[in-house]
Amino acid sequence: MVDLLKGVRVLSFNHFLMGPVAAQFLADLGADVIAVEPPDGAFQRKWGGADKRVDGQSMLLLTGNRNKRSLTLDLKKPEAIEIARKLIATSDVMTENFRPGVLDKLGLGYEDAKKINPQIIYAAASGYGPDGPYVHRPGQDLLVQAISGLATITGSREQGPRAVGVSAVDHHGAALFAAGILAALVRKTRTGQGCRVDVSLLSAALDLQMESFTCYLNGERPDDVRQPGPISGWYYGAPYGIYPTRDGHLAISLGSLSTVSEALDVPADQRVPDKEAYRRRDEASAAIAANVAKRTTAECIALFEAHGIWHAAVNDYADVVTDPQVVHNKNFQVVRGATGAPITLVSHPVRYDGKLPEVRLPPQKLGAQTEEILKELGYDDHQLEDLSRKGAVGAFTSSRAA
Repeated sequence: MVDLLKGVRVLSFNHFLMGPVAAQFLADLGADVIAVEPPDGAFQRKWGGADKRVDGQSMLLLTGNRNKRSLTLDLKKPEAIEIARKLIATSDVMTENFRPGVLDKLGLGYEDAKKINPQIIYAAASGYGPDGPYVHRPGQDLLVQAISGLATITGSREQGPRAVGVSAVDHHGAALFAAGILAALVRKTRTGQGCRVDVSLLSAALDLQMESFTCYLNGERPDDVRQPGPISGWYYGAPYGIYPTRDGHLAISLGSLSTVSEALDVPADQRVPDKEAYRRRDEASAAIAANVAKRTTAECIALFEAHGIWHAAVNDYADVVTDPQVVHNKNFQVVRGATGAPITLVSHPVRYDGKLPEVRLPPQKLGAQTEEILKELGYDDHQLEDLSRKGAVGAFTSSRAA
């Protein structure tokens, strides 16, 4: 069992994807993550990709909500606010990704949380930051891909901008969010000092393009940052890119342009010297593409392996899930869900002392641990019934409901 964060309590007011995935990362490491949702459920319970549900649970819920306890609170009720304040007092970390200012109006913002618990680590995720001209704009992965230039550099000169095929900004933002919280926890352990941690989708999107922007902002700037032909990035030279074969596609990585030309028998008058691999990349990549297209993927792989050229066949998802290294790494795991159905999850991405964190709790039914958590705070049966009657908490899903 991986228990690096055992004894750390994280109070999570998170919805959508970036916040829940960040909190899940901490939960995987052994933190007690209490996911607070409204009585009708957070957004991730109501929407998920491909209109899929497994035993009534959405794909978005399954993506970022394992190893968490579920608590339902109606924060419009004063009794629920009092419960939240008690939880803040007993937590090491509080995370939220409401629009800036929402929790302040409820008396649960950073300044309020510090008064309740001076050592609290208050971690806030937002679309564009806690202040500034875009503070009230909706922050969502696709919108930020557009604003940050990510959709532009992912697009091609022939077809224009194109979004990345996954919520890449959400996922990278979640990793940064978790990293910021972990850094604050280290300082808290050493000094007892709390911290405010702020992560935004916009900053995450720009961080994701660090190499590209460093090239762009220093020295001469290009007129166009879209991908040129098969080259996979405006700042790369040939042969770096993805090329269609007779029966698929092949990625050719960093390496000697002359070696690739030799392996493919590119005619001498079409070869471009290595020193001009960037300046004449359109010409060089066109010659490579023409010669790759004559061969099958397997034929290209055999040639490239013989010449020591870095390459990889482009897998579709069916290939990925059976890839021998993916299987060896146990990147996917099947567990029994809270509703009893088998679910397949993407594993935690890091090993600790050679071990992967286990799934202690699959994504839970809404409010599954509400009674349990409230009793930990000292509420008795009579008080629980009163809270339920007033609508401060959602319907109990534990033995009380039975």
